[in-house]
Amino acid sequence: MASSEGFLTEEQREMLKIASQNAEVMSSLSLSSSPKFPGPKSPGQSSSFLSEQHRVKAPSGGHSAAAGGVAVRHVRRTHSGKSIRVKKDGAGGKGTWGKLLDTDGDSCIDRNDPNYDSGEEPYELVGTTVSDPLDDYKKAVVSLVEEYFSTGDVDVAVSDLRELGSSEYHPYFIKRLVSLAMDRHNKEKEMASVLLSALYADVINAAHISQGFFMLVESADDLAVDILDAVDVLALFVARAVVDDILPPAFIPRARKMIQESSKGYQVLQTAEKSYLSAPHHAELIERRWGGSTHLTVDEVKKKISELLREYIESGDTSEACRCIRQLGVSFFHHEVVKRALVLAMEIQNAEPLIRKLLKEAADEGLISSSQMVKGFTRLSESLDDLALDIPSAKKKFQSLVPQAISEGWLDASFLNSSVEDGEKKPDENDEKLKRYKREVVTIIHEYFHSDDIPELIQSLEDLGMPEYNPIFLKKLITLAMDRKNREKEMASVLLSALHIEIFSTDDIVNGFVLLLESAEDTALDILDASNELAFFLARAVIDDVLAPLNLEEIATLLPPNCSGSETVRMARSLIAARHAGERILRCWGGGTGWAVEDAKDKIQKLLEEYESGGVVGEACQCIRDLGMPFFNHEVVKKALVMAMEKKNDRILELLQECFGEGLITINQMTKGFNRIKDGLDDLALDIPNAKNKFEFYLEHAREHGWLLPAFA
Repeated sequence: MASSEGFLTEEQREMLKIASQNAEVMSSLSLSSSPKFPGPKSPGQSSSFLSEQHRVKAPSGGHSAAAGGVAVRHVRRTHSGKSIRVKKDGAGGKGTWGKLLDTDGDSCIDRNDPNYDSGEEPYELVGTTVSDPLDDYKKAVVSLVEEYFSTGDVDVAVSDLRELGSSEYHPYFIKRLVSLAMDRHNKEKEMASVLLSALYADVINAAHISQGFFMLVESADDLAVDILDAVDVLALFVARAVVDDILPPAFIPRARKMIQESSKGYQVLQTAEKSYLSAPHHAELIERRWGGSTHLTVDEVKKKISELLREYIESGDTSEACRCIRQLGVSFFHHEVVKRALVLAMEIQNAEPLIRKLLKEAADEGLISSSQMVKGFTRLSESLDDLALDIPSAKKKFQSLVPQAISEGWLDASFLNSSVEDGEKKPDENDEKLKRYKREVVTIIHEYFHSDDIPELIQSLEDLGMPEYNPIFLKKLITLAMDRKNREKEMASVLLSALHIEIFSTDDIVNGFVLLLESAEDTALDILDASNELAFFLARAVIDDVLAPLNLEEIATLLPPNCSGSETVRMARSLIAARHAGERILRCWGGGTGWAVEDAKDKIQKLLEEYESGGVVGEACQCIRDLGMPFFNHEVVKKALVMAMEKKNDRILELLQECFGEGLITINQMTKGFNRIKDGLDDLALDIPNAKNKFEFYLEHAREHGWLLPAFA
């Protein structure tokens, strides 16, 4: 029987069952027989054929192949009947159907199949990057610094850095801390300096501090790409580190030898040394540059002073009180300590001996300077009338305190003379007309800060009709701007340029700055950084051609001797004399709305050339409007007239007519432009022989169209 010739295992039977259900496999099985074979095969034949075609070798349970199993030779045949060599794994060759259970398409694993087994997934090698300890440290440092800027907690930042370890990377911490602070507000810059002082010696050693700052100086060129005033800010960080005694002064000359002169790093070192560390009272100036060494507001400082004085009266511990005053870190504001201490001596019975003891101790230690002591007494003497409303005996107590303080040596005798001089008031102060003017201009200035409308402000001043008070307007403008943000300071400087061109004379500007500098000490009582801000306003006025450098000499001679305003003038001179001073001063408040003068002139020249070569009037007007410098439109008039003469193209007059008709160029600016051409006509005639004739023609044209003021001669 066919079944006795051999047998299949259960596994092979299952495979046979599947194969019999596959039409393609059945087709391949039928290739060896005639396609017209009429009758069915017997079971024996079928078994014999399957064994012959697929070499199914059934185990025989120990019998020989001839007796118990089929071990016939495997022969594959194609349609042509040719024999082909069989692959080792039995998958067949070219033109064959492959393995028994192969399908046409590539097999794929279906994850939605109920029989899905994740072990059948092909293995995939995934590469992992090797972690760099320095990269990990830098990421941790950024998080630490951001958290410190958010919370302002120095102790936590110090603790976190100590826990971070990796002390060999501390120079990178310094570089990252300062570079992050440079691109932020003054608050963060001040916080960075305070943190560096707290870390010095305790966590970061001196060598790493120097190395970190040298890395910053080396990368100044890269920092300048993203931070416009990188040179100035980094120079201030270096100078602050020297003032705070965390960098030795010798760092600058040493670093300079290792930096190329053409690099911005070299500029940083030069600026730090010559503009900051060489200036008079540079330590106080640098510490106050970003708002004070502790970054406290005036109100916060006053509150702390009151608290420490009241605690002192309760405890009587002079040493502790002096320590608290020193810890405030506002030596330039110690006059407030003196004033508040004297008021408490008058308010609280039996407190006078304690207050005298504290002030004497502070003076003897040099904690409160002689000038700060005198200033504190002066401020109190000026407010005695108001104080007497609450403390009836205030004047009497004050008069008894002054001689005692002088006799004990902690108040300079010059106070008596200065108090008499300060008590004299100018007659103008009581002038009702002046008071009304001051009220009006404050409103006008506030409106300008809100609207940024220069022509409107100029019109308002002209409507007031009090040009004799122009210096007072300048004083009020800059005083109000100093107590605001950088935007208003920039706007004040831009307005000053416009006023100088339109309605203010140079004498008005000079006298206005004299008034400001004379009252600088009073201004500093409310604005901590007043001296530094005034120096920048003076320097900016020179850069903007509002003042000539010689005007600074004139202002200095008009100030009283030994006046703090004289120091401010010297500071302004230092700023102007510094390398690249023009660019730095123009950007001292962030650039604001004003172009540099040379940039504006270049833009005006280009837009006129484009218009002259066939441009559209409307587009040229838009370009003039986009400049955003209405106070500088006289330059447009001047350059347009010169170009018309040179190119012999009177078409440019159409542009001036359009600008005048739209109100883009005012009659004042138009008149100023014609005046400037008239003043330089002789020089112009050297290059353009018929310049005078052309100017007469343009002048007549302007008069006919009403471009000029009637007073133009």
